[in-house]
Amino acid sequence: MTISPLSLLNRFLFLTLFLSLGASAEKKPNIVFILADDLGWADTTLYGHTKLYQTPNIERLAKRGMTFTRAYAASPLCSPTRASILTGQNPARIGLTAPNCHLPAVKLKATPGTSANSGQKSIQPNSSTRLRTDIPTLAKTFKSEGYHTAHFGKWHLGAEPYSPLEQGFDIDIPHWHGPGPAGNFVAPWKYPDFDPNHPKEHIEDRMAGEASAFMEQHKDGPFFLNYWMFSVHAPFNAKEELIEKYRTLIDPKDPQKSPTYAAMVESMDDAVGTLLDTLDRLKIADNTLIIFFSDNGGNMYNVVDDTSPTSNAPLRGGKASQFEGGIRVPMIVAWPGKVAPQSTNDALVQSTDFYPTFLQILKRDPGEGQVFDGVNILPAFKGQPFSRDAIFTYFPHNPPVPDWIPPSISVHHKNWKLIREFHQGENGDHRYRLFDLSTDTVSYTHLTLPTIYSV
Repeated sequence: MTISPLSLLNRFLFLTLFLSLGASAEKKPNIVFILADDLGWADTTLYGHTKLYQTPNIERLAKRGMTFTRAYAASPLCSPTRASILTGQNPARIGLTAPNCHLPAVKLKATPGTSANSGQKSIQPNSSTRLRTDIPTLAKTFKSEGYHTAHFGKWHLGAEPYSPLEQGFDIDIPHWHGPGPAGNFVAPWKYPDFDPNHPKEHIEDRMAGEASAFMEQHKDGPFFLNYWMFSVHAPFNAKEELIEKYRTLIDPKDPQKSPTYAAMVESMDDAVGTLLDTLDRLKIADNTLIIFFSDNGGNMYNVVDDTSPTSNAPLRGGKASQFEGGIRVPMIVAWPGKVAPQSTNDALVQSTDFYPTFLQILKRDPGEGQVFDGVNILPAFKGQPFSRDAIFTYFPHNPPVPDWIPPSISVHHKNWKLIREFHQGENGDHRYRLFDLSTDTVSYTHLTLPTIYSV
């Protein structure tokens, strides 16, 4: 049988179209990971527990995707949670359990403590002070998959040779290892070799602009953009015009009543809007997975405007506490065509889950000997049935904060939460607190639980 040249051409065009459609279907998604700093569960309008703060861009992001109601940081303080995101491992496994990575002493392994202050019933361990570079990280994995990688904003896992540039990122701006912004949110600031573009420039405006430029440069992708905000961590300062705006909105009866903190929340939300605008302008939003998360609960123990920075009510406690206010955080996942818009999910998820989930998205197995404490939560993203074993929060430290809890470990399983306080009971035994989070009531069981408190 003779095949005409025209028939051959048609077959060739069909094959080319088929292959191009297949390649398009397999195109790797861009990843934008937005991590707020010290942003509490009640600090956005997502969950209906603030009348003061205004977060329209976070609401805009939520309309594009799924809001999680039971998302947890692996620690009530920042550096351990950040390490858990990058490694998929619990801070206890890494040995990085305290936010001390800005200190000059380099300690790569946790060590037992040797003494305790008078009145304490347990000895705290000495945390490592750097995220080791021999541990696989998200950025290293994405880079090995052909992604352009960039980190913008806060790091707090170690200066060189433990900076983002040694952990898999091509770019690190402003290349700052400190626990918060250098000096101020509003220029003048003190970042080495990183000057403001104009007087009174806000660092979040600048970071969002730098991140947008990166996306423009790599719009053909794929890219992994790690935008870890300085907001809303101390020091507490903001744009003066926003502070004045919120002074007129304060209700003395509302537990959230700091105009400065409210202004900081708005600038954080503005940065989210800048990223969304850029994705839309570049027409790459449809192939971009966005994660919005916070590293721990809201700050209750500093003082700003003669009050605490924020309140996590109706949750108890806040930053540096094992109570819900210290570790339950806001979370949104947006991924057009994969995650249902304007949806919610009450699945139990934790910061250790992101790495194994991204591996599943990349259709890649863990490396040889690679260990995860998190699990793949992609089924939850897709609204499919999802169940898991318990999650653990190990915090063996003793910060003097409101709603103080001694060094402890907590476990969430379904609707139950159990806190074990180390050696706080009689004769040096551990003390336990058990909560039923589904009813928010005190829950008694047949276990020996000397002290029970409401959540």
